[in-house]
Amino acid sequence: MPQARFEVFEPLRGAVGMNLHTAIVEVADPSGNVGFARGTLGEVAVSDTLHAAGDQETACLDGSHVFLEYYVITLNPELALIFDLDGVVIDSMPTHTLAWERYLEANGIDPRDVEARMHGKRNDDLVRDLFGSHLDAAAVFEHGAAKERLFREMIGATLEAKLVPGVREFLAEASKTVPLAVGTNAEPANVDFTLDGAGVRQYFRAIVDGSQVARAKPAPDVYLRGAELLGVDPLNCIVFEDSPVGIQAARAAGMRVVGLLTHASNLENVDLAVPDFLQPELASWLSAQLSISEGTRKK
Repeated sequence: MPQARFEVFEPLRGAVGMNLHTAIVEVADPSGNVGFARGTLGEVAVSDTLHAAGDQETACLDGSHVFLEYYVITLNPELALIFDLDGVVIDSMPTHTLAWERYLEANGIDPRDVEARMHGKRNDDLVRDLFGSHLDAAAVFEHGAAKERLFREMIGATLEAKLVPGVREFLAEASKTVPLAVGTNAEPANVDFTLDGAGVRQYFRAIVDGSQVARAKPAPDVYLRGAELLGVDPLNCIVFEDSPVGIQAARAAGMRVVGLLTHASNLENVDLAVPDFLQPELASWLSAQLSISEGTRKK
């Protein structure tokens, strides 16, 4: 197979300006395709400390040069990262809303305000809110399970396209340094469906869903259990959330919060807000996060 010799310019973003350094790599590239070259170069160990944020962006290939944007990502090994699922790993909320609307209509219930009522709720709480508190546990479970089966049918073919941009690469890189967990109110079947379908389960050392704790979000139980399973003090955990209810839960657990603006224009009470995992400011902020020892805790 023909070999192409590429000179890779790596812009390293610092506090002031941008410094470039180069690396010469040889890759098989019979086609001159930008995507192929970019993917191949991603497998080349240009630098273990660089995370290729720009490999999701447009690269310029002129036959001899590939321009890729990189940013430095370093994580304090005493920290841990905990991720909500819906709206953080996968942008699934519009599909959840549509699935509830269809399910409610099929059951003769007006679905007009379901989107506002569903955010952050565990399924059993939402079913009682929508269908009435008179339902017994078996009926509540079956309504929730039926709606989630519909959701999985609706989102299945588009799962890959609905992943939050950069999340798979971010998880792969971050998991090399710090432990990761999932903390979600989602149903166990949906958690398995998403993590397995997206091929990201291996990056998480702990997975906590709403069925495993007494109180769902906005109570802190899910996140406190995640920290416990990871063996990391809650004060040294950073949560990735997309909803006010989830942010409230993370704050109640004493954790730092990164807000994902997947379906909100702004989020309050977060330390940082970003649209996705491709933003250089996310790496910069994470790199600046220190662990909190017993002696430096707020009294």
